Amino acid sequence: MSKKDEAKPNALAGVIRRNEQKPPRVVIYGPPKIGKTTFAAMAPNPIFLCIEEGLGSLEVDHFDLITSFDQVLHNLALLWNEEHQYQTVVLDSLDWLEALIWKQVALDNGKNSIEEIGYAKGYIFALEYWKQVLDGFNALREHKGMMPILISHSQVKPFNNPMTDPYDRYSMKLHEKARALVEEWAECILFAGSKVFTRKVDGKGGQKVTRAIGGDERILFTTESPAFVAGSRYALPDELPLNFNAFMEALAGKE
Repeated sequence: MSKKDEAKPNALAGVIRRNEQKPPRVVIYGPPKIGKTTFAAMAPNPIFLCIEEGLGSLEVDHFDLITSFDQVLHNLALLWNEEHQYQTVVLDSLDWLEALIWKQVALDNGKNSIEEIGYAKGYIFALEYWKQVLDGFNALREHKGMMPILISHSQVKPFNNPMTDPYDRYSMKLHEKARALVEEWAECILFAGSKVFTRKVDGKGGQKVTRAIGGDERILFTTESPAFVAGSRYALPDELPLNFNAFMEALAGKE
């Protein structure tokens, strides 16, 4: 090695290895009254941003019912700027937030509805508003150590799989562009559902008909299947009880 080479600064000197464990970015979705809000309420010291009145009898801290997009950003800013002991921030729900975003997009473009913005551009404009919200949750996670849990209702939509015939499956009840953005943001996409089995029974005229059985056991599905969208960047079992403590134990590798 020449003296000239020895004088060069080591370009690799700034390389570091760090495995700082941060709270996961969680999205949980499913049909109504399955237990999504109860799941989030079990998280450590949560505070709820409620856009719908879905708390029922749950006794948790929450802001006043949110009725505008600006209120969402304002409440996120309060959690960023003020000192507090909250460890989890919950948004309930994403599909109701989408309605507020669409309303704000229309207002900012001088329209009565997002549909009046030509060539479906309104839904593209809406992505910038979504990014503001998701960036707010990222900031609380990065700098306040808070776990974001975003709740959504589900919908059944046709899925065009290029390797098979189209089939129906559950996904978040959001516009496809917003849904893709939220799915990319999330580290855990959890589908809350029930275990349902079918069997053939005798029907009228001796014909066999299909009946559903089960459905009482509420499950958290963590891995994608033809029936629903799900996934995780963590090594989770395919199924867990619909219980926040079970979820955290699985994250910690105790399952």
